[in-house]
Amino acid sequence: MRHVTIMGVPFLHIGQQGFVDLLVNRIEQQEKTFVVTANPEVVMQANENPTVMSYLQQATYICADGIGVVKAAQLLGDSLPERVTGYDTMVRLLEVGQQKRFKIYLLGAQKETIEKTVANINKDYPNVDVVGYHDGYFDWNNNDFANEIATLQPDLVFVALGVPRQEKWITENLEKFSKGVFIGVGGSFDVIAGTVKRAPVIWQKLNLEWLYRLLRQPSRFGRVLVLPRFALKIFALKLKGQGKTK
Repeated sequence: MRHVTIMGVPFLHIGQQGFVDLLVNRIEQQEKTFVVTANPEVVMQANENPTVMSYLQQATYICADGIGVVKAAQLLGDSLPERVTGYDTMVRLLEVGQQKRFKIYLLGAQKETIEKTVANINKDYPNVDVVGYHDGYFDWNNNDFANEIATLQPDLVFVALGVPRQEKWITENLEKFSKGVFIGVGGSFDVIAGTVKRAPVIWQKLNLEWLYRLLRQPSRFGRVLVLPRFALKIFALKLKGQGKTK
């Protein structure tokens, strides 16, 4: 499959619906799959921390979760079709799961948040089988729920531990599973639970979802500072003529 490489991170050249269709096919073929949803912050972390880059190198697919990545690809000479976000991917997989009766497991977020997430999934997608869940507060070196998940054999495991913890958990435990799609979805549980509101469609269409989230959550300001650093890196690569595609 075709990829567009940005600062060493190979992004799958695919649109949102095509990506969902690809993952559904992987589920039906029982092919184990590790998905990273990467925005500029993830790209920067990977370039500044070899351990994070090693997690990304284990991924089956990396999708462009952020307009900054799409714009960077365009600037470097080869466009990506569109954003492929973790939240939209999760919701569309739940919609397909409603039809195909997928089994899912959820890991991450606060206890109250994940309980609301499970309740809302049960309400909105009653044919989806939530075989289990666990909040994101656990002893990393002393837990056995990965073995529990392996026994339950879910079709989908949504991991919302934040970057890079969610990628670290998947990387360290992937060998325990024989099948399933494992995808890091960041703050998606908060949106499904209703504790965080997603940007209105008009903000999304204007590619200003990041600004809406910042206005709603000023505590994110420190994270947003990565965007100008990412932009400067991309402009520097452009000047050096280093846009690469494979």
